[in-house]
Amino acid sequence: MEKILDRFLRYVSVNTQSDEESQSQPSAAREWDLLKMLRDELTALGVEVSLDEYGYVMASIPSNLDHEVPAVGFIAHVDTSPDASGADIKPQIIENYDGGPIDLKGVPGLQLKPEEFPEMRQYQGQTLITTDGTTLLGADDKAGIAEIMHAVQYMVEHPEFKHGPVKIGFTPDEEIGRGVVKFDVARFGARYAYTMDGGEIGELEFENFNAASAKIHIQGRNVHPGYAKGKMRNAILIGQEFNAMLPVMARPEHTEGYEGFFHLISFKGTVEEADFAYIIRDHDRARFEARKEMMVKVADYLNAHYGEGTVTLELKDQYYNMREQVEPHYHIVEKAVKAMEMAGVKARIQPIRGGTDGANLSFKGLPCPNIFAGGHNFHGKMEFVPLESMEKAAQVVLNLIALYAVADQ
Repeated sequence: MEKILDRFLRYVSVNTQSDEESQSQPSAAREWDLLKMLRDELTALGVEVSLDEYGYVMASIPSNLDHEVPAVGFIAHVDTSPDASGADIKPQIIENYDGGPIDLKGVPGLQLKPEEFPEMRQYQGQTLITTDGTTLLGADDKAGIAEIMHAVQYMVEHPEFKHGPVKIGFTPDEEIGRGVVKFDVARFGARYAYTMDGGEIGELEFENFNAASAKIHIQGRNVHPGYAKGKMRNAILIGQEFNAMLPVMARPEHTEGYEGFFHLISFKGTVEEADFAYIIRDHDRARFEARKEMMVKVADYLNAHYGEGTVTLELKDQYYNMREQVEPHYHIVEKAVKAMEMAGVKARIQPIRGGTDGANLSFKGLPCPNIFAGGHNFHGKMEFVPLESMEKAAQVVLNLIALYAVADQ
């Protein structure tokens, strides 16, 4: 068996940052590098695998049982977030972590501090993989990929391990909300599936945000500032006014649990025109719709004040809360709890404060809860993942496969 750490380090060395401005799929040609690598690794293991024109790797391991059981799938995404560079990642391996601050040596003076991230302390004595402070790490979701591939290799090398039909899927563009838009659930062939795309050890999620994006264009009017009175409309200031009309306490830094938010993710512009973008999130569908309506009302107010056409708002739904699709099949959540218990992990069922491919897959007819991959602080230079958490996640995958091998599902 290849060590899961070596596998993970190989995957994070490939730059797979997705591109939200692109309309192609995958959105960035560099994603093909890892997709092809995974296809080739599965082929080398003797697993039936395909890679289609949309960037979906789908693999199938036939049952070795003498009775029929439902096919179970495991899915992870290859792309990393556009929020931080995914190029030339230099992981740091911290063995026998002592519980103190960790120097991120690519940026002098930058540290990963338990005073700021107290969850670090629970991993004292373990091996942590961190960034060097110049990029993200890519544990979201290359930890999930490594865990699934580790389980696949184990099954191939241990034919005595009993299992039903197992389906494996790797997808592009999850980070920009387009991961499974063209995913063929029928071709994938699983009755139930799990994304290995959660955070710290023990996380188990079957609820996620309802999600939308908002793009705003502001058309200002530039006039020489010496003669601007009563004439100039500063697009930058109008944009600031738009943002100020949204509730301050409904920003990500002030929310937790089931609380939704408006998150300003980009702003660029001049006096003449400006463009900015938000993501809108809420677990409750009614509140989600109300948040979008608030955006519309703010745009309408500013257009009434400054003139029609000043503010152009484009709202686009991205995904919905999968709870209504998963809950009727709650036994798949119970199996995940049992699989964690078998691995010595205490399950913590909680809502995802984000989204996964599993949300859209659930609405496509493939109920798909989300299981921890082990990482922390995704999408930025403070990201880290404990090696032991990845090892436990790989064991959870194998435990789930064993549980689905039991008859009378």
